[in-house]
Amino acid sequence: MRVAASLAYTWHVSQQTPPQKPRSPRTKPIPAQQESLPFAAPKPQAAKPAPRTKRADLNARPQISVPDVAAVKRAPAKTKTAARPSIPPPQFAWRERLGEYARLARMHKPIGAALLLWPTWWALWLAAGDFPPWPTLVIFTLGVFLMRSAGCVINDYADRGLDPEVSRTRDRPIASGAIKPREALILFFALLSLAFVLVLFTNKLTIELSFVGAFLAATYPFTKRYTHLPQVYLGAAFGWSIPMAFAAVTNSTPPLCWLLFLANVLFSTIYDTEYAMVDRDDDLRVGAKSTAILFGDADLTILGVLMATFLLAMALVAQRGHLHWPYFAGLAVAAGLFAYQLWIMRGRARDACFAAFRNNNWVGMALWTGIAVSLAMK
Repeated sequence: MRVAASLAYTWHVSQQTPPQKPRSPRTKPIPAQQESLPFAAPKPQAAKPAPRTKRADLNARPQISVPDVAAVKRAPAKTKTAARPSIPPPQFAWRERLGEYARLARMHKPIGAALLLWPTWWALWLAAGDFPPWPTLVIFTLGVFLMRSAGCVINDYADRGLDPEVSRTRDRPIASGAIKPREALILFFALLSLAFVLVLFTNKLTIELSFVGAFLAATYPFTKRYTHLPQVYLGAAFGWSIPMAFAAVTNSTPPLCWLLFLANVLFSTIYDTEYAMVDRDDDLRVGAKSTAILFGDADLTILGVLMATFLLAMALVAQRGHLHWPYFAGLAVAAGLFAYQLWIMRGRARDACFAAFRNNNWVGMALWTGIAVSLAMK
């Protein structure tokens, strides 16, 4: 009986408690009593790995459709355009406006001012017999730039109906509409007034001569409608600074003054005819007149005659002004430059004619250098 009861109790216990797995020999078992002691070391907690769902979210790439990608690429450009103001600030608008006024006055093309400056300096040095007085030199140098700018402004005003028809001039401020004709007139009178203020620091004779110079400068642009000799008229307008320079230095206009004036008329006719040869085809089409049209196929021959006559006149200036060999060296350089101009223009190409026109700047410089050095050697 006792054996049967013991077997029954053993079977009952085996059914209530599951069998335990055997412990690994490497792991030291921790007694149950040690876990409940207050001074026992806490059991280290292993770091819980991040949920798979979060890790998957971090590594996953968002799916963007093709229209969305295009919108993202366009977004920076739209933002930049929206940030730019549609109307420029006042200071930038004024800068652009002043730039158009400067273009109208040809301040970005100083070659025209240089061609007017050299004859003026010829006259100042010959009138003074050496280096001219500093105040007079400054007045006439500034006056040259002001009068040349005023002449360009009134020229564009007079040609406002012709310039849009000529390929080289259609981008000028008045022809393109950037400057209104009324604004051009205001700028012309402003430049003329500034030049007159400079003349007030000279003598009475110079002031009286300045009115003639202002008249010549204002009426020159309109001559191309009535005569084929606007280049000759330009020579008188550009050369009027010569009698004014003699009047400012010597208070007189001696024969040397008028000989130099006539020589400058020839010089201006030469380089402005070369300039007109650039636009000859357009001038024929729009009805403008010039010496380039008047000379026709004989233009190079007539230019050669004018060059020789100019050199002869400048040789007579040397005799009247008592100039020495450095001046004749400059005259020889000018003769060589004239020969070069005729050579490059032999095909009458536009670029060659314009290059010959610009080359006259060196002619004027060579003659002035000869005058200055010759007078300094006295």
